Order: sequence, then structure tokens, then C-alpha cells
Amino acid sequence: MKKKGRGLFAAFRQIFVTLRNTSFQTKMSEASERYCYNPILRWNPQVEDYFISAYGSSHFAQISKALTRPSCYSCIRVNTLKSTSDAVIEKLGEIMRKLGSQNDVKDINLKETKASNDIDSDMAEKQSSLQHETISKCQIPCLEYVVFVKGSGPHAIDYGYLPDKPPKEVLVSRKCAEAVLRGAQVYVPGVMACSSHVEEGDLVAVSVAVEQPSPDGGWGLGITRGTVLQGLPTDVLEGEIFLQNLPSIVAAHALDPQKGERILDMCAAPGGKTTAIAILMKDEGEVIAADRSHNKVMDIQKLAAELGLTCITTYKLDALKAVRKTNGSSDMTTLCYNKDNNDVVIQRSDSKPLGNGVTSTTILGSNADTTCKENVSNEKANERTYASKADIRKTMRRMRNGPGRNQSLGGRVENSKGFLPDSFDRVLLDAPCSALGLRPRLFAGEETIETLRNHAKYQRRMFDQAVQLVRPGGVLVYSTCTINPGENEALVRYALDTYKFLSLAPQHPRIGGAGLVGSCEFADGYVEEWLRAGEEELVQRFDPSSPLDTIGFFIAKFAVGSKDDL
Repeated sequence: MKKKGRGLFAAFRQIFVTLRNTSFQTKMSEASERYCYNPILRWNPQVEDYFISAYGSSHFAQISKALTRPSCYSCIRVNTLKSTSDAVIEKLGEIMRKLGSQNDVKDINLKETKASNDIDSDMAEKQSSLQHETISKCQIPCLEYVVFVKGSGPHAIDYGYLPDKPPKEVLVSRKCAEAVLRGAQVYVPGVMACSSHVEEGDLVAVSVAVEQPSPDGGWGLGITRGTVLQGLPTDVLEGEIFLQNLPSIVAAHALDPQKGERILDMCAAPGGKTTAIAILMKDEGEVIAADRSHNKVMDIQKLAAELGLTCITTYKLDALKAVRKTNGSSDMTTLCYNKDNNDVVIQRSDSKPLGNGVTSTTILGSNADTTCKENVSNEKANERTYASKADIRKTMRRMRNGPGRNQSLGGRVENSKGFLPDSFDRVLLDAPCSALGLRPRLFAGEETIETLRNHAKYQRRMFDQAVQLVRPGGVLVYSTCTINPGENEALVRYALDTYKFLSLAPQHPRIGGAGLVGSCEFADGYVEEWLRAGEEELVQRFDPSSPLDTIGFFIAKFAVGSKDDL
């Protein structure tokens, strides 16, 4: 009986050991899944089907995987008005040497899995400089002022995990995690939770809560990855460089701004393309930067001041109201200040030259009230519009008192009522979009077919405004940071079919891929038309899964012909 009991005890013990080992292996397997970087991008099922129809299943899978990872290099635009690429490379190299930074990755992988739309065949050769140096100058013609800094990863991290002693952990939101993957530090509002007893100096895993499908059809949270917190110094080379995605720099080049021109950036915040345009113009001319957000306009002002640019004028303006309403009159009044004699000058935008480049103006000095009354009375029959007495008094009071809080940098921004038709040589419309090309992206399930189509409708309305503002013979560039054909190729189709005076123009440099040709029919019968044969090579589509390893981006350049035949 005792022998039988001992045998039964041994059997139970063996079962217990087996279960314990199985539990240990299960926990270790769960840990390896939890503390790793291998995200799978979640899409709305209908959106996923739509993109598969556009790109093909294999190509879209490559795009989805690429979107979950940041580019393997950072792109720095050098302010050529203050520095040079060689000087910046030398300074960055010195900073990295002081930090003791070493890059374990020798080469950037520029191999491409065959996709439906290949990029330029010589692109890998143009980018060959990336394969040899941690910091290198771009070898693409006319982009030599761009500097690349290689990154590495994702890396396998040994957390020393044990089932009874998991690593200390900080849980952050998805948006915070995406920012960290782009090089930012973990910021306090992004922290959702952390392990107990986390103290200063502790090594912790940073895990991200990513939305996952829930039983009720909505989205829940899960934890999918971790990394190690590490801080680096920032704010180097202030005024000499600007961190910017390569396609955004190319978009400014596609506009081809020239010295002395009047250019509009309709949705300008945060100012990257605005300042790129101003630098290409050598800060000579006029760049109008508009945005509907007060704070974002302030950001543009600060960036322009940091880069030392003086040709940029900023306005708070909704792009849907960019064309000025004139109530049947095309004139516009501007108040100026003549520093030589402390007079107020009222100058109308439609003033005709009187000879030797002089335009028709009205001078208001110490007898401003009387002069104003006389001018308004004399010109009333011609329905000319002048500044009100209140505006004149307010302007003169500001001049007497000097710059105050509202006039200083960092104060208020100026509102605009819009601009007259045909008043710009070139217009850039970098339209607000679904941003489905931005990377790293850890979740995309919030976009639906309906929201994507709403984005496209919104962009058409903005384009309708933009096309009115470009003079005949001018240029209009449209760009987005999304992979959605409905916001890219479909907008081009709408533009060419609606405005017969528009035509697609070649872009320089051309380093992106061809556009999508064809159409897509939705379940409700709506047919979305894309490009037609022969048009695909005149746009640039930047594919996240291509050798360039950029964000998803799209650029279309339109030449504006005569509008007389409308």
C-alpha cells in the first residue's frame, strides 16, 4: 500500500513538473511575443479590400509592413542661406563623436521586392552614398543640400525576463509610441501606466497599447512591443538645419519657385515647405503662408525667424475661404506706414501704375481725418474703398506708442479675408489628408471607406479655391502624405476633367514612382476614376516599401493655361 502511494505521489509530481515547465515555456513564449517589435497593421476590412484592389495583395502587404517601421535614415534639409552640407556634416560628425555614437549597421538595404509600379531604375545608384557613411550628402542632382543620417533597428533586446521577475515597464499610448519611433522622447501626457516601484535610473521596457478588435465590434487595447528608454541631446545647429521628409523637400522643388515671385502656401503649417520654398528663392520675393490655426501660424513665424527668412508673410486663413469675396469689386485696400515722414499710406491692390513704377496711393499725415473725408467723398462716385477713420486712428496710435504685445513676435497673428483671383505666380496646396502614408504607423483601423471619400471631397473644395488664385501661365502643385488613390490620382482626374486650362507638367527632380492608372467601383455603384494611360509618369508617388524607404507621399504639378475660354 505504501509502495502504491509512493508511485501515485511520483506520478502527481511528474505531472506537476510537466505543467510547471509547460507554464514556464508558455510564459517565456508570451514574453518573447510581448517584448519584441513585430507589429501587424490593422485596417478596416473594406478599406483593406479597396487598397488590395489598387495595389494587389502582395504589394499592399509590403506597404503595410513598411508603414509599421520608421525610415532607416533621417533626412536633414540644410539652410543654404546660413550653412553648407559639408559644414553641417562636419558638425554632426563632431557631435556624434563626442557622444560616442556608433552605428552597428554597415549598409542600408536598398533591395526592392518587385512591385506593380517601379521607381526610377537608377534610384539605387543615386542613393548609393547611403550605403557607406553614417552621415552623407544626398547625391541626387539639385538635392545636394540634403543630408542623410542613418539609423538602425529594430534590435532584439534582452530584458533578462523571468516568469517570477518581469522587467519594469512603462505603458504609453499609440501616438506617443509612434513619436518615439520617429526619434522623440517619451512625453508625460503619453504615459498611461507603469510598473510599481519605478525609480530614477531604472532600466525599463516601454510598451505601447495598440487598438485591437473587441467583441462588440469596436477597438480595444493591447500591449505589443517594448524598447529601452534612452535620451540624446537636442537643439543642435539651430537655424542651420531642418528635419524634413525627403518627399516634402521634393514637393517644394516641384513648385520650382523663382526669385521675385509671389507664392502662396495654402496649408502651410508647420512651415517646412514654406521655408524650403523661401530658401530656394534665396529669400527674394514674397511667400504667403496661410493656415486656419492661430497657434500653427505662430509656429510658422517662429520657424521663419529661426532660419533667418524675411520674405515670408503669415496669415490666419481657412483654405476653403482663400479666394477673397469682393461683392462685385476686385479692389483691396492695404494700410502701410511710411517711416520717412510718419504718414499712413493707403494703397489699393488694383492701383494702376502712373509711370516709373509709381502706383496710385493716398497719403495721410497729421491732417489724416480731413484728408480721409475728402478722399472718401471725392471717390465715392467711383465706388472706391478706403480705410475707415477707426482703422486710421488705430494705426496712427500704434505708430505713436511703438510696438506692443500684439505687434511683437509671439503675439497675435493677422487674419486674412482671402486673396484676389489670379494674384499668385505659384500655389502649393499640401492638403490635409488621411495621412495614411506617415510612418511608423501602428494602427489604421479608424479610417473607413466613408471617411476616405470625405477627405477627397474636402480636398476638391480646397483645390477649387487654389486653382482660382494662380495666374494664367503659373504653376499649381498638389501634394498629400497618404497612400489613398482617392485623395491622389482621383483628385488629379477631377482637376483635369473640371478645369480644361490645367495640364500635368513634368517634375524635377523626379525620384518617385508612377501613379496608378484605372478606376475602382465601390459597393454603392460609385466609380472612382484615377489616371489615364500616359499620365502616370507625370506624377510622383512615393511608396513606403520602395528602395527610397520614405513615407507614403504624392505630388502632382499642374501648368495653368489661359482661363479666357471658360
